Amino acid sequence: MKKIDEIGLKLCKIQAEVFSASVKETNCSSPIFMRRFMNSQVAQRMDLGGFLFEACDVSQIFQEIEMEFGESSYGKEKYSEAELYWIGYLYRYWSCTYQKTSKQIYKFIKPKELRALYYPYHSLDPAQAIERILEARGVNEKDLTARGVKIMRDIMKSEKKQ
Repeated sequence: MKKIDEIGLKLCKIQAEVFSASVKETNCSSPIFMRRFMNSQVAQRMDLGGFLFEACDVSQIFQEIEMEFGESSYGKEKYSEAELYWIGYLYRYWSCTYQKTSKQIYKFIKPKELRALYYPYHSLDPAQAIERILEARGVNEKDLTARGVKIMRDIMKSEKKQ
């Protein structure tokens, strides 16, 4: 696990603000927005770390995601702004400290599962919350790396078949 730095903390805050603002800025449900975001080019750029050097605000991020995936009004379930802020922050923190892509983290734990953990874990330090999630699943850091390798191999196999 890597120690989070100032850039990582800024990325966490940006992603948390985007997730929180999605309640008002998007027509789709919160789980759909988060799936789209975590698989987006914006998330990929955040994963690579150069995102902070772009001149990009929250509304531009929503526009970019809409351009990438199209407009959607699918789903009705909206999470609270506080839940979304925490989920967005935690996803980015996890990505930064475990050096995993947004897609890998999203595949490992879905928003619905994180939402269920909001009340018991939201007051914890993000590193502690992640450790508890991993512990509850019986996963240690080495297992997570092995699982990431397996996911990547499975993706590559499925792409070869197509």
